[in-house]
Order: sequence, then structure tokens, then C-alpha cells
Amino acid sequence: MTSVVNPAEDPRGAGPGSDLHLELSGGPGGRRGALTRALRDAVRTGRLAPGTRLPPYRSLAADLGLARNTVAEAYAELVAEGWLTARQGSGTRVAHRAEPPEGRRRGPAPAPRPGRPAYDLVQGAPDAAAFPRTAWLASARRALTAAPNEAFGPGDPRGRVELRRALCDYLARARGVRADPGRVVICPGFAGALRLLGRVLDGTIAVESYGLGFHRSLLTGAGLATATLTVDEHGARVEELAASDASAVLLTAAHQFPTGGPLHPERRAAVVDWARATGGIVLEDDYDGEFRYDRKPVGALQGLDPERVVYIGSVSKSLSPALRLGWMVLPGHLVDAVLEAKGERESWSSTLDQLTLADFIASGSYDRHVRRMRRHYRRRRDALVEALALRAPHVRVTGVAAGLHAVLELPPGTERTVVRAAAWQGVAVEGLSLYRHGEAAGVPGDGLVVGYGTPPEHAFAGALEALCEALPSAPGE
Repeated sequence: MTSVVNPAEDPRGAGPGSDLHLELSGGPGGRRGALTRALRDAVRTGRLAPGTRLPPYRSLAADLGLARNTVAEAYAELVAEGWLTARQGSGTRVAHRAEPPEGRRRGPAPAPRPGRPAYDLVQGAPDAAAFPRTAWLASARRALTAAPNEAFGPGDPRGRVELRRALCDYLARARGVRADPGRVVICPGFAGALRLLGRVLDGTIAVESYGLGFHRSLLTGAGLATATLTVDEHGARVEELAASDASAVLLTAAHQFPTGGPLHPERRAAVVDWARATGGIVLEDDYDGEFRYDRKPVGALQGLDPERVVYIGSVSKSLSPALRLGWMVLPGHLVDAVLEAKGERESWSSTLDQLTLADFIASGSYDRHVRRMRRHYRRRRDALVEALALRAPHVRVTGVAAGLHAVLELPPGTERTVVRAAAWQGVAVEGLSLYRHGEAAGVPGDGLVVGYGTPPEHAFAGALEALCEALPSAPGE
């Protein structure tokens, strides 16, 4: 037997509860299936009234002699089917279900619409509350006041020259990029750049075996084939390019996404040598090059050969994805083709946002913001590592020297279970397998990709607590 709380006795879910008898009979699905059926039957027959709060899955697991993940998965399945509801701070309760009219057969309950998770640990977004509104507004006012009249007419497809000049100065100083304004093209974020390049390149493009599937789909949607490069602790194994028929390669050289770590210096030199020898093109995704914590800055790969490397960056991590501002620093022989592919003005970035960003960079506000956010994200990274060391020391954390996410290594075969357990805890988080190329060689590892940039400051500690609750126990526990 185990205890549950009856809302008629205590609507807040505190105080004495009534005993509940669960018969875990045999059948398909093992012990989890037996528990799911027993709970479903208890709700269907009315033994568990609507609103009744069930015990925490840890308590129920202890009472029934089951693994915690077994109970968590049973709860999650019944929530998805509509028998139960789960809210952070309110626990798991029997859903309030409308009774069908007499004589009508009961059909399966429709699945509830998914609600927003209590905590968002999905990688890819910065802390939205940290956007520098005051400094951005000041730059917008200065830019609007100083803008020439021609800025409000048809523009240059390369983008505003004020922004291209500001970017050249900043990228040379902060990232070691070699550029002049004539080779910079402004675009609506990294995806916008990749769409343009997909229209210019042809044949096969090599990609890292771990990366964003969305980016790969943009390339294949443009008619390009993809070949995969194995990723290890030193980044992409670029020596595999020799055996491929790729004419271009997409790399996250400063911080491999999502596994972490910079491309090894020998491999940086090797991929440039490959491009020179074959006439190939390297696309460098510098998606979070500004945010490093425990290592020296790693300069852009583009600095090794500006005629063979396309450097791509954006403000989606450093400022906000809502701005839709990115840039390419192109080899000279690609500029005209990219501008022709860019085409009509409807696909260009906002002129006013470009002018504002130019002032924001030139005034030093961008540097100050990046330094402030580097300290902010480092504190969050440290809090994540400390929480795991305390609550789950058996879970190895990697990729934390830079960026806005970490990778948590999991025991083989547990990734899917842990993602479901996290969802039950109200945590949105993604498994490492989501980022693996479908044709990648080798045995995939299990893991979580945990983004620590998104949660608001007041919710971050709760997000870490909920995440740790979802992680598997140490072997032998």
C-alpha cells in the first residue's frame, strides 16, 4: 500500500492521506506497464477521485520497490494520455475529466495540449532579460539622428556600410578576422547566411557528425548532398575530407556544437591546406566565439586564409535572436554570386537595426555587454557544475569551457528515459542524439544538452534542482 492525499480532506495536498491499494499484475510492458495499468484502472473506476494528489515518484518507487525511473515513466505516460496532470509545485494529480453521458461508450481520452514547461534548459537562446535595453535605445536614437537621408531609400544588398565598417574593426580586434567592408554581407542571422550559400555552392558539403539538423536541412533543401566528419575530443576529424567528394565543409571551429571544445590547431591547419589544395571552401560558424571561461581566446579560422574561408557570425547569442542580424565575411570570388543570390530587398535586414548595431559596436557598448554577459554566464555555468557535483557526482559534464550549454554524459541506453523524467519534472531539455547526423558512423553516446542561458535569474536555481531530480542514480544505488 501507499498513501495519497484526498483533496476533500486537504485541498492543499498537506496532512494525512488515505491508503491506496495497487495490484501490480503481470502483462505486457514489465513492471512499468503493470503500474501504468493499475493507476489507470484506479482512476477509471473512481477509486482515485479527480484532483487527488499522488505521492512523489520517489516515494511511490520506495513503497512499491520499483526503480524511480519506472514510476516517473508511468506518471509521464498517464499525463500524456490525460489521466493525470503534473505541475511544478503542485505535484501529480488525477485529472478532472468530464463524464460521458450514460450509455455512451467511453473512447480513449484525447491527449492534452502540451503546456509550457516550468523550466527551459533547451540550448540555443541567451538570457532574454539581459538584453541591454537602455544602451540599445541610446544607440538607436543616435543612429536615427545621424542617419543620412539615403538610408531610408533603397539600400545596398551588402548592408549598411556603417555596420560593415564597425564589424570589420570589431572582428579584427576580437576574433582575428581579416576583412574589409566590401567583402562583408549583412544577412538575417546564420540561417539566412546558410540559405544564401546553399544557392551558391554545389555538389557535396561535409558537416560534423553532431550539429543542428535544421542547418543540415537548409543545405539539403538547396540541393546539396552532405557527408559526415567524425567528431572527437579535438573537434571534427578533418582528415576524413580526403576520402570524401566534398567541395565545402561546415565547421564550428571555436567551440564544436554541441559536444564542446575547439578544433585542434593541427586540424585547423589541415583543413585550410585541404581547401587550398582542392579549391574547397570552409564555412566557419562562429556561433558563440565571444563566450569563453576557462581557456585562452581561440581566434577565427578565417584568419588563416580569407580566400578559402567564409566567416559567419550573428548577434543571436550575444544580444538576441529577435534582432535577426548576422554577417558573412566572404572570399572575394564569392561576393558577386552571394549578392546575386540575395536578390530582392524583402529578404534584407532592417536598415534601422543595422544602423543601431553599428553605433552599439562603435560606441563600445557591445564590448561592455559581452564582458558583462561573459561573467553572467560563467556564474551560471559554475552553478550548474557545482549542483551536479553535489547531487549527481557520477554524471560527467563536458563542453563547459565556453558557450551557453553543457553536455551531460549518461549511461548507455538511458537518454530517452532521462528526457522523459525531466519533462515530468517540468524541465524542457534535449538529448544528445537529437543532434547526431543520421548517417554518422560509430556507436552514439547517450547524453543531455543542457542550455543555461534561457531561464530567468529567479528560476535558475529551481531549474537546476528539477534537472538533478531527473538524472539517473549512481550505479549500485
